[in-house]
Amino acid sequence: MRRFFVVFLPVLWLVAGCARDEAVEVHGTVERDRLELIAESNERIVEIVVHEGDRVPAGAVLVRQEAGTAQNRIDQSRAELNEAQRRLADLEQGPRAREIEEARAALGGADSELQAAQNDFARVQALVQRKLLSESSLDQARARRDSARAARDAARARYELLRQGTRTEQVAAARAAEQRAKAALAEVETVTSRYTVTAPRDGIVEALPYKLGERPAAGRPVAILLADGRTYARVYVPEPMRAQFVAGTQVEAAVDGRAERLHGTVRYVSAEAAFTPYYSLTQKDRSRLAYLAEITLDDAVALPAGLPVQVFVPASQP
Repeated sequence: MRRFFVVFLPVLWLVAGCARDEAVEVHGTVERDRLELIAESNERIVEIVVHEGDRVPAGAVLVRQEAGTAQNRIDQSRAELNEAQRRLADLEQGPRAREIEEARAALGGADSELQAAQNDFARVQALVQRKLLSESSLDQARARRDSARAARDAARARYELLRQGTRTEQVAAARAAEQRAKAALAEVETVTSRYTVTAPRDGIVEALPYKLGERPAAGRPVAILLADGRTYARVYVPEPMRAQFVAGTQVEAAVDGRAERLHGTVRYVSAEAAFTPYYSLTQKDRSRLAYLAEITLDDAVALPAGLPVQVFVPASQP
């Protein structure tokens, strides 16, 4: 019996050492960033530029929806902006020489009319004093004289205003009106641009759920994109192995179709179990919990998404 224990003890140490060196294994799938591009409105789809499986660069147009009444608002905002810009340019340039000459001529004509009205008033006044005309004739002549004087004063004021040029307050007000028109146009164009779905990153078009002419509900994805970049493995870690999966741990992965193992780094492990909360379970039930983990694969850029993967983590040493 003593001989049996002497022989069996080294065997136990050897088995225990092998168990400690053996890597633990978890399973999952290869994943890539999956982007769902939603529709901003329920307008009709008027153009689908790409096909499923196409590789597209960032900024490429994928789907266009009908703009509807937004185009009319854009045209109106552009017209208002053009009007504000012409008004500002006119005020910054100031009055033209021909306008000043026109105002001078109008002032001369108003002076002549005032002189004629004053002479007519003087003649009527003399005739009224001689009792040759009635008082009403004198009142009419006085009214014509006063009206001519007011017209002359208005013509003189306009002439002086043109000579002095545009006031800085008018230019500032016109510039502010131009800025308001630009802001209104930018707002309408921003809203309208949402009717065009573009790719936010380089990638591959995975799915186009709607067809040409359909009306997607607002908030529903109209294009699904698999973004370029490093692929990663998404696995569920059993609770007994959770302590070995921490961010930064170096691991190895194996996929079907590649003989060599891939190197990876654990980048994320969920703090919460994927199923029933641990505090409501017995020790036996806790061992069935699983935690979501993501592992960056250093040399697996060309792997397709959805491919099954095995991840190996070296067992922890006592």
